[in-house]
Amino acid sequence: MRVLIVRIGAMGDVLHALPAVAALRERHPDWFIGWAIEPKLSDLLQIAGDSDDLSQGVGPSAKALIDRWYRVPALAWRRRPLAWGTISDILSLRQVLRRERFDVCVDMQGALKSAVVGHMAGAGVFTGMAKPREWAARWLYNHRVDPTAAHVVEQGCELLSASFGEVLRPVRVPLPMDEEDERWAAGVVGHERFCLISPSAGWGAKVWPAERYGQLAAELGRAGIGTVVNAPVEGNAEAERVVETSEGFARAVPSSLGQLIALVRRAAVVIAGDTGPLHLAAALERPVVGIYGPTDPRRNGPYAKRADARVKVLRDPASLTSHRRAGDAEPGLLRIEVNQVVQAALEVMG
Repeated sequence: MRVLIVRIGAMGDVLHALPAVAALRERHPDWFIGWAIEPKLSDLLQIAGDSDDLSQGVGPSAKALIDRWYRVPALAWRRRPLAWGTISDILSLRQVLRRERFDVCVDMQGALKSAVVGHMAGAGVFTGMAKPREWAARWLYNHRVDPTAAHVVEQGCELLSASFGEVLRPVRVPLPMDEEDERWAAGVVGHERFCLISPSAGWGAKVWPAERYGQLAAELGRAGIGTVVNAPVEGNAEAERVVETSEGFARAVPSSLGQLIALVRRAAVVIAGDTGPLHLAAALERPVVGIYGPTDPRRNGPYAKRADARVKVLRDPASLTSHRRAGDAEPGLLRIEVNQVVQAALEVMG
């Protein structure tokens, strides 16, 4: 069986798809599994071989999560949709996917762009959600699934289960470990006991104020715990604002995805909103505190399979679930106070 998974982005969503794909790999180690993904997120995948150039690949491997990955630089395409380079990339991707002769394709994203990529593969079975995030996507599927589970991780398992007529349960995903990234992280934090804060989020309504993260870092610092602030790029405004308001207890550390994985492995606790680094920490089974507003943690919360997982999610009862990409922080999110987050962090750290 040759299977294509389409989950192009973002980081948290890719991490939520991994336990279902890992369950499929565990059940069928001899199947060929490919994944269409944003290039910068491919570091999240355990790959049997590098197929970054779309022409190289390897056979099935029981040790790797997937056998080949396929470049879908959707963010770059969106910036230049009519450029010849974009059109050429899309035509090349279609050619490569068709050449792979997939039996089944599963769209785990539910967006029109992911459905178009999956459709290009030409698999005999193309599975997607009966009620995808973008309604137009459903018309490209020839097999639609209406999941009943609450959490998106378990919904992913239902989607794959229905695709192959079997029952899959989420399994733990061992994320890649790069020796160079591990050495870098060891040099940055040494043996320090630290909190990792990620103040950004996909849209403004999910963002707890940077000044409160700074106050949080100051309180933890007085308790003997330093703070590393995740900065996606050098000079990131939100990360710098956290540092400025932390009374000297926080520092911003720009990192690649591989370096972030290595940092999270070493963190005493990770504190963030509903964003990729929080879900990365949950996947690595680190203590986490999630600060939630417009997204429902029953569906999008940090997923912990172990019963003894150290996870705290803070969400005010006044918060209303909405995926509208509003620019201002959701009012319920602003009702969460610094002292609540400090207490939760100390509890999960033991």
